[in-house]
Amino acid sequence: MKTPGAKKLSEFKFDTVNRQYVLRLYVTGATTRSRRAILNLNAICSEYLKGRYDLQVIDIHQKPTLAKDEQILAAPTLVKKLPAPMRKIIGDLSDRESVLLGLDLKRKS
Repeated sequence: MKTPGAKKLSEFKFDTVNRQYVLRLYVTGATTRSRRAILNLNAICSEYLKGRYDLQVIDIHQKPTLAKDEQILAAPTLVKKLPAPMRKIIGDLSDRESVLLGLDLKRKS
């Protein structure tokens, strides 16, 4: 039985313009990979999420409880808390295409 007014998933617009993002980047101190991840994420946020994101950079050496609560097993790890669904992206975020897909800023072609 079809619900009146229900839409197919393919009918929903891929709206990335108005969504607010909540991001957490877990790093391990000032390592090269951590610095690279911060720079790469800042570039992506500046280009695609101007004024629409809240970013926390968390050093897992200084705040191990936060990393444990999020079940962070490797660093750097980016956690997209909002918009749903929550996603984790591991690495220095240099693969821009993968990061954009993980943040739902680009559709898989």
